[in-house]
Amino acid sequence: MTALRRLAPLILGVIFLLGWEGTVRLLAIPAFVLPPPSAVVVALLADPQTLGLSLWFTLTVTLQAFALAVAGGVALAILFTRSPLLASALYPYAVILQVTPVMAIAPIVLVWVGYERVDLAQLILAWIVAFFPILGNTTLGLRSADAGLRDLFRLYGASKWQVLWRLELPSALPYLLAGMKISGGLALIGTVVAEFVAGSGTGQGLAWRIVDASNRLNTPRMFAALSLLSLLGIAIFALLSLIQRLALRRWHDSEAGRP
Repeated sequence: MTALRRLAPLILGVIFLLGWEGTVRLLAIPAFVLPPPSAVVVALLADPQTLGLSLWFTLTVTLQAFALAVAGGVALAILFTRSPLLASALYPYAVILQVTPVMAIAPIVLVWVGYERVDLAQLILAWIVAFFPILGNTTLGLRSADAGLRDLFRLYGASKWQVLWRLELPSALPYLLAGMKISGGLALIGTVVAEFVAGSGTGQGLAWRIVDASNRLNTPRMFAALSLLSLLGIAIFALLSLIQRLALRRWHDSEAGRP
């Protein structure tokens, strides 16, 4: 039963692809409208170097933004729990930054940094959308440490930093890891959106390959780049899920006892 549950997504995907291929061929749908999966594979193999370099560029910007979001979010969450006044002053602005649509911010950021520096705009926008889940989850986790254990630490004369390092941060780890799973996907979205909005030949990532193929009505190549983006997002989520499982499986109820 466990093996079937693990294979179920793969089996469903194969059935979907076969149905897609058969429908396109049966109805004779033009390739520029909806290419069959076989045409997408051909387009992917026709120019693997260009698409591979674009994939690497998109991955690099995404990981950089994700790393900055984790570092900045955790640091600011610690400051928020240490200073309620600072949290009251800054948290509303963090919320404003989160709820403002990234598509609305992207043109402004591109104007500020210049259209010749799309990579920097991508990094900024990806950081903006990836930052808040880390900040919000980590702040909640730090504040969720067991009150009885806090009293016990104080009873034994633990300093504030000892409480933070030995109690609050371990308590916040499940929240942080959950936020990282959300933030990783959002960082990729921010990277792609910035390049879409730029819409110029200065882009190097997969989003620009989609725009360029669209301008040429090369739909199979569009789907090939889109497939790589999807696989990249899945890989990021799977890696972060694995990290979460390895970090929590020995002590936290959310992962303990899972096969």
